[in-house]
Amino acid sequence: MSKLKYKIIPEGMLHSIYIPITAVFIDYADVKACNLTMYEACEKIAATIPGPAGLNMFDMTATTTNSNGIMLEGAMVCMAASDYGKINKDFGYMEMVEIPYSEELIKEEPHLKQWKKSFPDRKLYMGPDPNKKVIPIHNATLTGRAGNNNSGTEMMHYINMEELLLPISGQVEIMKDGKLEVGGTGWTISVGIGMVVGEEYGRIVPRRQWKCGKTAHNSGEYAKFLKSHIPIIAADKRAHAASIIRALQTGVIPGRDIGASPSVLAVAKHMKIQPDIDNIQDKALEELASVGCTMEWIKEDVEELTPEEIIERAHEIIPGIDNPKRYNVSDIVQVKYVDV
Repeated sequence: MSKLKYKIIPEGMLHSIYIPITAVFIDYADVKACNLTMYEACEKIAATIPGPAGLNMFDMTATTTNSNGIMLEGAMVCMAASDYGKINKDFGYMEMVEIPYSEELIKEEPHLKQWKKSFPDRKLYMGPDPNKKVIPIHNATLTGRAGNNNSGTEMMHYINMEELLLPISGQVEIMKDGKLEVGGTGWTISVGIGMVVGEEYGRIVPRRQWKCGKTAHNSGEYAKFLKSHIPIIAADKRAHAASIIRALQTGVIPGRDIGASPSVLAVAKHMKIQPDIDNIQDKALEELASVGCTMEWIKEDVEELTPEEIIERAHEIIPGIDNPKRYNVSDIVQVKYVDV
């Protein structure tokens, strides 16, 4: 009998934050080694969890984007929501769509210029395919009390309405046994995740609804409050800085090709890369200014740093997360096995 490995953060208190539903992270390589389909693997793991849970599976040989259009070392390939050990067959499971490369795609989604430069041999997976399945708003899977929303990056308990943000970059760090930051989402990240790029199969916002330079939140100063109260498990800022640097080194421009979030702008400033201010709409600039990223801040002259120096000073350079605590993944995530 084989044993399927998975990683888990149980429901309940985790250091200073509350985990509203159990969060599970699965490596697709382990699933294939056990000769299971993705759905079968999710079912078998869900059967071991009596309460509400969100389950996310990753192909660490692939790539995807975060909400700002930064490409990452790994991609989610399916997500599920379970409760009482079951997955709702209609609404509880979805697979992510693989996107084929084409020059036309790069023209329509210019942030993907990173793909052939940074990850030339990797498959690209994005959000679920709405042409294959009717998808609830926010790309969500639902079963009982569990909601696994925004393509597996926001988990919610639908009875007590408690939430947890799990940015995709943090989940990649979990899969890599890297380092994490835990705390409150706060104003800066609440604004930053709204600085999206246009993607036909976007993990957060599909159908290219907002081109780069616009804000998906479109709510002025209130944008900083939208997610600020929610606990967050994010990538350590050094890992986040490394991903942003890698993207910027491919020639993408903040505000034109990738989202002009506070973290992207902060790193770009120290690389002496100017954002396309003329392409950033006034409503997006208003939201940025509400968290201190004013036009004066964007244009101020700062010390030019090497990529290594930016990564070393990332906790000083990149804003965001209230009362952050830093941990190794092993301090937060348990490793378990289920017989298959």
